[in-house]
Amino acid sequence: MKEKVVLAYSGGLDTTAIIPWLKENYNYDVICACIDVGQESELDGLEERAKYSGAEKLYIVDVVDEFCDEYIMPAVEANAVYENKYLLGTSFARPLIAKKLVEIARKEGATAICHGATGKGNDQVRFELSIKALAPDIKIIAAWRQPEWTMDSRESEIEYCKAHGIELPFDASQSYSRDRNIWHISHEGLELEDPANEPDYEHLLVLGTYPEKAPDEAEYVTMTFEKGIPTSVNGEKMKVSDIIRTLNKLGGKHGIGIVDIVENRVVGMKSRGVYETPGGTILMEAHMQLEELILDRDTLDYKKLVSVKFADLIYEGKWFCPLREALQAFIEKTQERVTGEVKFKLYKGNIIKAGTTSPYSLYSESIASFTTGDLYDHKDAEGFINLFGLPMKVRAMLDQERESK
Repeated sequence: MKEKVVLAYSGGLDTTAIIPWLKENYNYDVICACIDVGQESELDGLEERAKYSGAEKLYIVDVVDEFCDEYIMPAVEANAVYENKYLLGTSFARPLIAKKLVEIARKEGATAICHGATGKGNDQVRFELSIKALAPDIKIIAAWRQPEWTMDSRESEIEYCKAHGIELPFDASQSYSRDRNIWHISHEGLELEDPANEPDYEHLLVLGTYPEKAPDEAEYVTMTFEKGIPTSVNGEKMKVSDIIRTLNKLGGKHGIGIVDIVENRVVGMKSRGVYETPGGTILMEAHMQLEELILDRDTLDYKKLVSVKFADLIYEGKWFCPLREALQAFIEKTQERVTGEVKFKLYKGNIIKAGTTSPYSLYSESIASFTTGDLYDHKDAEGFINLFGLPMKVRAMLDQERESK
């Protein structure tokens, strides 16, 4: 019997061309696996295309709820944002996809897993680190890095497919390179390859509209959270995946969450892309709005450090490393009291606070007001300032003494 390889299959031109390439160069039986993390219409017609291209079988595995609950929400609870802008939409999908590829490989008795990520991108790192962490015995084939892979353009891939009797609904016309899931959609290529160019938003946007074309009327939104997890939008209780879908529609309508970034890739180069994350941007902002009312100063300050490291680990493909697990344990502890209601309004790309309440709020109006109360006497500040500023005062005094000599 032939050995089996599990191919991470998207249905696009690259992974479709890889099917006959694997059969021809490695003599494998190809098992295609499409992991549904919310690609929506991109999944249409996959089974017919995969089998027509020579695959023995196609798995389509719906993991949307697992993705939202076990990968997206830990990042939201951490307030994890890479380089202050990127909400990690592609990054935290890859370890889950890799996990499912490993599960299918075990089920099928496959000896190898193949992916179509290029040799310049982050995804090759994310897929391969995750597979190594979960199944160190399984061989990894990165098609674009193999000497047998000679295709270097869409035209050459199409010609390769035609030569193998595969007629496909693809043409050689250029388009953006995109990655989509329930959390976001990314755009790279075309005019974005030159940072001097303004994005062609008329042609580019998929999930929403640009703020200039958003409605002229603001829209109020209310959300509730329990222990850091969103539970409702505008009074309607929903599971996390439906909350993200609802917020995507609201955010897209009002031009929320469009980010143009030049980021530092894991492999060492800078890349420019545009990310649309309308619902995710709202959810992250609402969560942070609630946290600032509830967490004490020391915890909030330290959590900012953890957030940066957590984001870096996810971006670098280290989801299955011990440090990510340890940091998540800390993050989960901080969420025990992150319960309450957040109100805001959406207006032309902006999320504007409109009120926050929580039974665990640390805000006390009687202390914070200008009126002197029992717990805070204005006179007490004098001694505090004297002690708090003592090091600076002593330094200045000694400098004066030295200068006078």
